[in-house]
Amino acid sequence: MIIPKLPQDSPKATIEQTIGVTDVKVTYARPSAKGRKVYGELVPFGKVWRTAANAGSYITFEAPVIINGTSVEAGQYALLSFPGPTEWTIVLNKTTRSILFAPHDEKLDVLSITVPVEACPFTETFTIAFDHLTTDAAVLAMSWENTRVAFTIEAPATEQALKNIDQALAEPDATPGNFHNAAALCLARGVRLPQALEWVKYSVEKEPKFFTVRTLSLLYAANGMKKEAIEAAERSMEMSKAAGQEAFIKLNEAKINEWRKELVA
Repeated sequence: MIIPKLPQDSPKATIEQTIGVTDVKVTYARPSAKGRKVYGELVPFGKVWRTAANAGSYITFEAPVIINGTSVEAGQYALLSFPGPTEWTIVLNKTTRSILFAPHDEKLDVLSITVPVEACPFTETFTIAFDHLTTDAAVLAMSWENTRVAFTIEAPATEQALKNIDQALAEPDATPGNFHNAAALCLARGVRLPQALEWVKYSVEKEPKFFTVRTLSLLYAANGMKKEAIEAAERSMEMSKAAGQEAFIKLNEAKINEWRKELVA
């Protein structure tokens, strides 16, 4: 039997975002207002909503996350909500069945948070999107009509990133670039600084580049070795000049001046 693929009034959508090193995916069906009053009528206040049309919305976390301060384990969850005129209750539920076909089972709830309603420009089609992306967090926003609600998803990445680094650098084919990137992450997060210095030394020895030598200078400084930091920054600056990298020339100059002042202070 052939089931023809036909246009849907509320087509399916999928959005994916990596937060830190954790993949987050949302699948949902997108209804449109089509001249109707949405909240308070089409979507009643105070009653459970599947937060989409058709089968509803589902969110999947590759690894554990923190949502508005509450820890949530990895897995797939139904994204349910109780809309209200000034605030919504957002619920993550472990059900494998859409509430279109089965009632909401509160015993399967793993998260229930209250979020305020925000005004937004008119949005014809229900939209779920990631916003305000930072290194380890993002905001998941839902907009329809003139209403927007949102919550924060945090996926702390340092611990997992260090595990990934240890695994990658233990491989016999680990490249100088791998060692540099590992060192740069440790520098950015302020962890394993002595080890990171050794990693970037290896990278520079095997494959010196203007930006890896700059990382070397920064890690010397982070380990309290300002004279060595200045020498590496001067080397990076000369390499940056040869490569026509004006931005790196200025960055190195600024750090050299800063560290020289610290040495004489």
